[in-house]
Amino acid sequence: MKKYIMKFYSWVDERVNLEDLVKFMGKKYVPVHRHSIWYYFGGVTLFFFIIQVLTGILLLFYYKASSDLAFESIQFIMSKVEFGWLVRSLHTWSANLFILAAFIHMFSVYFEKSYRKPREITWLTGMLMFFMGLGFGFSGYLLPWNELAFFATKVGSDILSAIPLIGDELKIFMRGGADVSGATLSRMFGFHVALFPAIFSVLLFIHLLLVQRQGISQPMEMEGKEIDEEKKMPFFPNFFLRDLLLWLILLNVLAVLAVFFPSELGHKADPFASAPAGIKPEWYFLFMFQTLKYFPAHVLFIEGEVLGILLFLAAGILWLLVPFWDRKSPRGQRNRFVNYLGLFAVIFIIVLTILGWLL
Repeated sequence: MKKYIMKFYSWVDERVNLEDLVKFMGKKYVPVHRHSIWYYFGGVTLFFFIIQVLTGILLLFYYKASSDLAFESIQFIMSKVEFGWLVRSLHTWSANLFILAAFIHMFSVYFEKSYRKPREITWLTGMLMFFMGLGFGFSGYLLPWNELAFFATKVGSDILSAIPLIGDELKIFMRGGADVSGATLSRMFGFHVALFPAIFSVLLFIHLLLVQRQGISQPMEMEGKEIDEEKKMPFFPNFFLRDLLLWLILLNVLAVLAVFFPSELGHKADPFASAPAGIKPEWYFLFMFQTLKYFPAHVLFIEGEVLGILLFLAAGILWLLVPFWDRKSPRGQRNRFVNYLGLFAVIFIIVLTILGWLL
């Protein structure tokens, strides 16, 4: 078997010069230190995105993007298509785990200060992909056209209208009209399977290219120092094979979740029915949803909800631009304010998510 594999490798190598690529990858090294585990979460996020793409393509063979047929097509997938229920569960669980891995990867990069020069563009592309991931979650949530997704989308798009000046236009653009309807479903479908994947793919290509070009960042205390051989490992094959092993483990975890906790469909959306009690968005939007509840109706001359939206927008822009306002001190020490800000963000998100889930 090995003989045939090597023959095939040689055949391909003669045509596309694989050996040059292997040598290039072999010259890349990954620092080995007590925080090295966080390096794997970029690959974990990529793994769940790949699962999303593959399962999404399979679902597309049967899904109908119409308010009359969307719910029934999902029912058909789950009850009539062989292993359709499993594919949908894999898609749903990988979506949640993709965003969770993206959160962990983002905060690990933030606390390790891996966004600093020369990696500012790497951080920007990563953050834009993170926002796109949230967009994937929001746009895909409506596609089953069930009761929960319908009213959650209605509430979410209503919040957009609180944005000053452009809020109402954004809401109409997202809904494809004044109300959540079949036009909204068609629009979300287009966002979810065409526009967002196209933008995300371009950003992902740039992001991976930059990571390969610049290498994996070192902790601040190791910067400017020669790394001992025992404190680094080759990216290929050592780190690459460890990444693949982790992917295999996560595939098993994903399969267990999909089999034992399959996705439910609920009831078909009825635009004329009243919203069910306790309607909530997906878990990754819960901290924002719960925060807006605590704002009073008016703060001075500004509506509380508007103020909340503006504060979240400002926080998002501040976070996106952190490479440009976080500077090293003259002695190269960490900026403690940045660490405290990140710690506050982590605690805030976790606490408000739990409160939103429980209340």
